[in-house]
Amino acid sequence: MDKTWNNKAWFMVLPVLVLVGFSAVVPLMTVVNYSVQDTFGNNVFFWAGSEWFQDMLTSDRFWEAMGRNLLFSAIILAIEIPLGIFIALNMPRSGWGVPVCLVLMALPLLIPWNVVGTIWQVFGRVDIGLLGYVLNAIGFDYNYVNDPLDAWFTVIIMDVWHWTSLVVLLCYAGLVSIPDAYYQAAKIDGASRWAVFRFIQLPKMNRVLLIAVLLRFMDSFMIYTEPFVVTGGGPGNSTTFLSIDLVKMAVGQFDLGPAAAMSIIYFLIVLLLSWVFYTVMTNVGAERRDG
Repeated sequence: MDKTWNNKAWFMVLPVLVLVGFSAVVPLMTVVNYSVQDTFGNNVFFWAGSEWFQDMLTSDRFWEAMGRNLLFSAIILAIEIPLGIFIALNMPRSGWGVPVCLVLMALPLLIPWNVVGTIWQVFGRVDIGLLGYVLNAIGFDYNYVNDPLDAWFTVIIMDVWHWTSLVVLLCYAGLVSIPDAYYQAAKIDGASRWAVFRFIQLPKMNRVLLIAVLLRFMDSFMIYTEPFVVTGGGPGNSTTFLSIDLVKMAVGQFDLGPAAAMSIIYFLIVLLLSWVFYTVMTNVGAERRDG
């Protein structure tokens, strides 16, 4: 007997789809409008065409911020993905330790971004902050306000503390979904711990790892609140990422045209890189399953 599909349920979510589409399309159209015009105030606009896009793409300021963004995202992924997998592998699978570990892992994710920035801003201060005091006490000349390397160290450690839990929870969900029969077969075959991880656990985590990499890349590439609160983009421009530079240009300098052009280029870059990540990882996963 053929099953009759009832698609009337889609009409129930149609208002939500229309509302979300409207709230997304209208701001985007506004940005596109500003990106091809210039204004001197009083709501008077002049056609500029592709001038702002050309200025952005030939601007050293834009590409320097882009380089900082790419470097930050690469460091974050290189630290958080392996660390998240390692922690998930060592979390208990049964008993009272499971809820305790899950709650502890979820706690950093519940803290608002601006509060995280404020916590680490105080935590890293050399006069009253525990991190700054301890590092200087053991012989490190640490001061994230004046030293660009220390500023990067603080921002990276802050992001690792805040977001590694997301990778842990995703990987843990993938691990607990693996049937015990796989482990029993590996035990009978005398497989080593590394072999179990490589041929059983890692392939079964492919999908959750894809989600983790995409989420962490997009979040790290678009990071704004935490480094802005901690360093304000400094010292100098050492931690001025594209998002911070965009806000400075739009709000601080009120250059709406260049800021709109930068935001569209920024959006397209995030979209392109996310698509590349997704395509590469899905192809690698398919090759492993076929192999």
